[in-house]
Amino acid sequence: MALTAYQAQFKRRMKRAISLRAKADQKARRYTKLLSDAIGAAEDAAMQMNALNQLYNVDVSTYTLLTQALHANSGQEVLEDHLAQSTPGEEVVLFNQVPDGNGGQPLPNDPLFGELVTGTPNTPPAQTAKASAVKAAPAPVVLPEAETATTDSAVPSLQETVSN
Repeated sequence: MALTAYQAQFKRRMKRAISLRAKADQKARRYTKLLSDAIGAAEDAAMQMNALNQLYNVDVSTYTLLTQALHANSGQEVLEDHLAQSTPGEEVVLFNQVPDGNGGQPLPNDPLFGELVTGTPNTPPAQTAKASAVKAAPAPVVLPEAETATTDSAVPSLQETVSN
């Protein structure tokens, strides 16, 4: 049985979404492993710092603020547990036959699904070029000469203020 345009659109969109989810999972696994390794390296460094503190009778911080927070809050063991409890591709995806909705017609393209939206965008009523240019650049405020003269004389100059 041939798929309608609506059903084919669903299938195409779902395949793309599943692919994006798999890529995100792969990145999360890689970064989690890297973070776990970094926490382990910080613990090794902390052991060396503790040994040096005892040998030389000094008190140098064993962790940076970031590695201390990572060690205290998530820890290498927690990250390793999360990785061990979850395996790549653990969720089986079965394509269910989607009911033929929308009369078999595909839905409009949506940028959320990586689709190019075609057609004319909804825009406000067109304005003339002159009107939009006036709106884009506000007119400067110009004071009449009489107001300028009184404003300048009312404010003492820096020279007058310093000499008083």
